[in-house]
Amino acid sequence: MISDFIYKYYIDPIRYSQPYNVVDTLTYALILIAAVYLLYRWMTKSAWLLKTGFKIDTPFILATIPYVVLGGLLRVVEDTGMITGGAKYLLITPLIYFVLFFYTLCMLFVSLFLARGEFTKDPNAFYTLAGVVSAVIVFLVLVSWGITRTTVDAGIFFTILAMAVVTSAAVWGFMRYVLKWDYASYSLYAILIFGHMLDASATSYGIDLHPLAYVEQHVVGSNLIAWTGTAFAMFPLKLVVLFPAIWILEQYRKDANTAFWHLVLLAMIVVGLAPGIRDMMRMVIYV
Repeated sequence: MISDFIYKYYIDPIRYSQPYNVVDTLTYALILIAAVYLLYRWMTKSAWLLKTGFKIDTPFILATIPYVVLGGLLRVVEDTGMITGGAKYLLITPLIYFVLFFYTLCMLFVSLFLARGEFTKDPNAFYTLAGVVSAVIVFLVLVSWGITRTTVDAGIFFTILAMAVVTSAAVWGFMRYVLKWDYASYSLYAILIFGHMLDASATSYGIDLHPLAYVEQHVVGSNLIAWTGTAFAMFPLKLVVLFPAIWILEQYRKDANTAFWHLVLLAMIVVGLAPGIRDMMRMVIYV
């Protein structure tokens, strides 16, 4: 039955916090690809957006990074159980992507409205501020929850962050000085590298070193960890993806449609940075 299939591979994993399976992983990947394309088509064809002078460029992607962090933190809000009832499912993949997209879009519209009304010269000014403030507020809520309900381990936060910084610096340095990829210094590539190294660092620490028994929920990662016997295998897995991805992205950087190229890069940042933020914050407050 179709209903049994849907419940088994899509609904039950959400309801019971089960690990991802091959079916929902491939489905969500296809949805992400389609969403990036449809978002590009809409944002580059919207008459209102075009009138505001809005551009999908590097400054816009940088201004969107706080919303990526916000997404990771909101997943931890659901992990804590502070939100009960049906509303909690809005903060679980894939629904959280729609919730965050709607909120991000609202903040973008307000920012562009303010810029068009000459309240500010920078169309990304309010957009950036709203993202940063939102992320900070959710972060403080989580810290407060941890202080009153579990604990807040700053040592874990700085350990995982240090792991991510050191490995990111090593990867960037190899690209820049060994492979002679001057473009590795481009800000969004640096964020892409850091996001995925943070994800690998948090996963490695959480499974192999953290007092609580965390598990890898993604299909490829979980199978690799089971095969190698260590979560630190996430680092070479990330490198196998990062090096060719950045090289390929750079080949199309000048020739490809710049708006679509930036959105693809943003999507790649999201799938690394958001889960990295989520995993790290979960471990810091022990949920």
